[in-house]
Amino acid sequence: MKIAFVGLGQMGRPMAQNLTRVEGDYIVCDRNPEALSEFNKPGVVATTSLDDVAIADIVFLSLPNGDIVKRVLLSASGLLEKLAPGTLVVDTSTISYATTIEIAEALSTKGIHFVDAPVSGMYARAVDGTLTVMCGGSEAVFEHIEPLLRRFGDKILLMGVVGSGQLTKLVNQLLFDINAAALAEVLPMAVKLGLEPGLVTEVVNSGTGRSYASEFFLPRVLKSNFNEGYPMAEAYKDLVSGAEISARYGLPMPVLAAATTTYQQALLKGLGALDKGAMIQVFEQLFDVRFRSALDAA
Repeated sequence: MKIAFVGLGQMGRPMAQNLTRVEGDYIVCDRNPEALSEFNKPGVVATTSLDDVAIADIVFLSLPNGDIVKRVLLSASGLLEKLAPGTLVVDTSTISYATTIEIAEALSTKGIHFVDAPVSGMYARAVDGTLTVMCGGSEAVFEHIEPLLRRFGDKILLMGVVGSGQLTKLVNQLLFDINAAALAEVLPMAVKLGLEPGLVTEVVNSGTGRSYASEFFLPRVLKSNFNEGYPMAEAYKDLVSGAEISARYGLPMPVLAAATTTYQQALLKGLGALDKGAMIQVFEQLFDVRFRSALDAA
């Protein structure tokens, strides 16, 4: 069985490394030649060309957004016209539900199987091989690829039919996004009224107000460290997906809409290259305060 992995970015590179740690027949592909340097080992062909991927039996994708996934799969030079019937495509990217359904339908016309399998856990867990993988597809195909998924994930779940993985990932991401936006709004208020940021962080992260967002971001915010999480400009696609679902299905989500406004303000202030913890700067500027440790308060 020949296995290909396309997309060696921040998440894809460690996932591909864990996938290829077991002896086998692999192809790794990225348009950036520098990304291929770590895959110089027996049994692995490293390439910048999708043409070389066409001979694979299973193709994993880890790409930045839905537009790129569509280009890699459905464009005139994409894999749809190169892969043989019966090939399985497993997309671990985070893209919209609607785009996932569109891709699955297009691939099925050529007899190509598809599973959406977005991952959760951020870079450190990708390195450790402990990601959560949420899958959408047939049970038979899922059982076929589950042993491969377990090379980079320790919680592998079949959520339902194609598209269910992306829907599940979106639910998780939106809750994370809302938590991050809430921290950005409430904590500068605490400083404005005289509370000390370090002590507030200690209480929040040991009390009922804690969340993964607070535990990850607040120690970093105290040190003005906004570069260890996923960039906001790229994460914003999840909020767009949430808004699309809200509009398409007539589902009011007012808390999500409010959180989206905070993200939009942060992006308009030029903070898109920073992680979600940087949203706090929106309200710091508005309230004329800084949520920092004493050593970094100046």
